[in-house]
Parts: sequence; C-alpha cells; structure tokens
Amino acid sequence: MYMISAVAELYDIHPQTLRMYEREGLLQPNRSEGNTRLYSASDLERLEFILTLTRDLGVNLAGVEVILNMRENMSRLQEEVGSLMTYVRDELLKNESKLKGRFEQALVRVERGPLMVLKRTTQITVRSPDEQTTGDVDKTSNL
Repeated sequence: MYMISAVAELYDIHPQTLRMYEREGLLQPNRSEGNTRLYSASDLERLEFILTLTRDLGVNLAGVEVILNMRENMSRLQEEVGSLMTYVRDELLKNESKLKGRFEQALVRVERGPLMVLKRTTQITVRSPDEQTTGDVDKTSNL
C-alpha cells in the first residue's frame, strides 16, 4: 500500500490530481484508521491506465469515466459468458449418454458418392420492337 505522496512522486503528478480523480470517482483508494489515502497495486494499475488515456491519448476526464465504465462492464460480461459456458459444458457432460442416443436416432445416414455437377442453362428470347407487335419470329439462344 502506498500513501498519496509516494504515488504522486512515483507518477510525477500533484497530490491534488489524485484527490480530484477520487472526487470524480475514477480512483477509490483505501483509507487508514487516520483517514490517510492508501493506494493498492490495483489502484496503481488503474491510475496508470487513466494517465495513459489523459496524457498520451488526450482523453478528458468525462471520456476516461466512460471508458473505465465500459471496461468494467466488458469484464463483468466476460465473467458471465464464462460462467454460462461452464454451465452449458457441465450440463452437456451430465447428459452426454442421453444425448448420444438421441443423435444416433435423429441423424439420417447419407451415402457419399461421386461428385456430380449439373450444368444449368437459361433460355432467353430476344424480339425486336417490330416483331413484338406482330408476334412473328423468336430468336432464341442458350447461355
């Protein structure tokens, strides 16, 4: 755990900047019994990400907040998808013997033979404007 002065010096930022990040809800350091801010390793990782966004990419604090929220939502959703995949896998394994019999009964066996290619032709009839009115000669060609 690091005190605010050590973090400020380590990242070359003013302690007021760290306090502002806390007021804005971007950082949430722990507090000691004497109410001193104590930054954990995960707080420092989050601070590094914030500084990368603001210093290197020029993102303002409102943008940083949106990005951090999206990042947290993505992590939460990834955990939910992982849990769902585990549940589905476990259910499939639990019912594997039942499902195997169903698949064997439900699938139709297909005999494989030589590959056949069908040639498709299209017939087009071309008429000149004069022929359409009289209904005379059709000129037909296959494509």
